[in-house]
Amino acid sequence: MGTLRTTEDPENNILYVHSISHAGRLLPSSSRWNSIELDYNLFPKSRDLSSYASLPSRFSKSVDFKLTVMNKNHFKRFIYATFTLVLLIVILCILLYFMPNKQRHHGASKDLTLALKYALIFFDAQKSGVLPKDNMVKFRGDSGLEDGNTSLVGGFYDSGNNIKFTFPTAYTVTLLSWSVIEYHQKYEDLGELDHIKDIIKWGSDYLLKLFIPSSQTGTGSTSNNTMIEDDANCWQRPEDMRYKRPVSVCDETASDLAGEIIAALSAASIVFKEDEKYSTNLTETAMELFDIVTKEESGFVQGTYTMKDLCGEQARKFYNSTGYKDELVWGGTWLFFATGNMSYLTYATKHFDLALEEEASVDKGIFYWNNKLAAIAVLLTRLRFFLDLGYPYEQSFISSTNNVDLLMCSYLSRTTYKTQGGLIFLKPDHYAPLEYAATTSFLSKLYSDYLDLLHRSSSRCGDDNSFSVESLRNFSMSQASVTLNIVNYILGDNPMEMSYVVGFGNIYPKHVHHRGASIPWDNQWHSCAEGSTWLNSEKPNPNELLGAMVGGPDQNDMFLDERNKPWFTEPTISRNAGLVAALVALHDPSHPSSRMNGASLLGIDNVGIFNNIHLTT
Repeated sequence: MGTLRTTEDPENNILYVHSISHAGRLLPSSSRWNSIELDYNLFPKSRDLSSYASLPSRFSKSVDFKLTVMNKNHFKRFIYATFTLVLLIVILCILLYFMPNKQRHHGASKDLTLALKYALIFFDAQKSGVLPKDNMVKFRGDSGLEDGNTSLVGGFYDSGNNIKFTFPTAYTVTLLSWSVIEYHQKYEDLGELDHIKDIIKWGSDYLLKLFIPSSQTGTGSTSNNTMIEDDANCWQRPEDMRYKRPVSVCDETASDLAGEIIAALSAASIVFKEDEKYSTNLTETAMELFDIVTKEESGFVQGTYTMKDLCGEQARKFYNSTGYKDELVWGGTWLFFATGNMSYLTYATKHFDLALEEEASVDKGIFYWNNKLAAIAVLLTRLRFFLDLGYPYEQSFISSTNNVDLLMCSYLSRTTYKTQGGLIFLKPDHYAPLEYAATTSFLSKLYSDYLDLLHRSSSRCGDDNSFSVESLRNFSMSQASVTLNIVNYILGDNPMEMSYVVGFGNIYPKHVHHRGASIPWDNQWHSCAEGSTWLNSEKPNPNELLGAMVGGPDQNDMFLDERNKPWFTEPTISRNAGLVAALVALHDPSHPSSRMNGASLLGIDNVGIFNNIHLTT
């Protein structure tokens, strides 16, 4: 802004305004206060006009902009109006800044409610077997009625294919059950508690069918073989399947598969504790299976279920397990919560460090179907925080807490890879990043709730680093300016401006890689040959797979909504389980309830998980 100089033509009543070019600040002239003569009583007059006469000018010339003010009254009104507008904007910004958080996030909370409802409906679309009459998904019917010679009817189709994989099914049941155990009051307030319990039971009922104690530990997955028409090669609705569906059979050496089933049955037994008969059946089956796969006999060898072709040849292409010790510790931990039997906790704490040594480098700190160590550490830390068992578990609990604190610091670290759009990318060389991001959001919010219950505002991770509870909560829900919100990114706040949950928002994937959603529900039988037409069609899916979270973008935030590119557009039950857990954890409780045992303003039940643990003095 240049220094203003004014002169006035008394005959024509015209005011000329001049500016000295390139001035960095206002300078006084030789004849007027602050070098301005706008005699409209807006500025004070100098008491001694001659006192500025000796100040030399820093500039060699003036520039005439030939600006004129034709009417002083109009100009005064303009000045007053401008000042008033600026003042109102400042006041509005102050009010928005200091507005209570509940009001500022009210809209987001409503969005999370809808997203959670949709995410649960996806599981109804994945059900196999005889569907209930009130099933919410209208383009699905009964299917897989001959699976296992009718002995294995039920369960979930894993993804966009028609295969039922036991390993991710058990993981899904465990994770959904955990979310209910922690946040069942939120589910109830949202009217979704019965819905998610129905989903969990659909999975746990199927898992019970897999265990045959008199011969082998269970069956793996209804899978495909090398026939021309099978689950992998045939693009066909589940209701239209007429090809053979072989069953994979696993023995007691499939330690990881058994461990995940044990965890699922144990966690589900806590969810259904009010149904004593069913809960007991789940627990007793888990205990029997645990005894079989952890026995210490000469010649008995533990291993992964994908090591043997009869058990995991087909599953190896989709869910290749890289270790088994974490699943056995995972199963033992949940069995302890389900029974209160200290021997299971002893097993878990004794083998936790051994499982850490087995952890693959690319999986460190990632919670998903192939790695449970981060989640185990959170559960053991929960025991330390809220049920101090002391010796001989104290050192193991402290080690777990240190691991969790380091994990949380890694989430918040600027060195952790994130896309330009702000999505945490825990496995940069792999596709489908949303699965890992969702469970990261769940664990970080859950751990911040634990710290909040202890009235702790921060925690340390090493000698020089720490993190606040607020920063951890912000990371999972509304990350700092360096990164975007994980869940909001998934729901549409990303460079593609697309929600990655089908049906949520205005823009979302329309070409989801899914057999049932891509073929019209027209009461006609469609052959495998016809199905390929739908697979390669550029038309949107005729059936909307509501609530399905697709694989997501690449590390450049790019996403291709193409049905024949499953690494972008295919959903799975394990991915949606992580999304559901994150959404309910992040949802603000509708209203605190005093009747809920151990509940808090956070909507978390901090003691319910311990109901079966009875300490003796």
